[in-house]
Amino acid sequence: MTKLRLGPIEDDKPVRLTVELPAAVHRDLLEYGRLLARESGQAEIAPAKLIPPMLVHFMEGDRGFRKLRGER
Repeated sequence: MTKLRLGPIEDDKPVRLTVELPAAVHRDLLEYGRLLARESGQAEIAPAKLIPPMLVHFMEGDRGFRKLRGER
């Protein structure tokens, strides 16, 4: 079975942010949440819980961001 990039979703104190997503992205997030829940044995994961760790993973993998951030 293919492993998803995200692991279990940690519960953390959120900061509210409102964004608009294309419908196709929302559908994909719903499906990703279902697959991740099945893979990790968790209850179904809502898109709002997926987006923060996805953004963290993206930013951690962005070498240009890490380099420029380190120059502060």
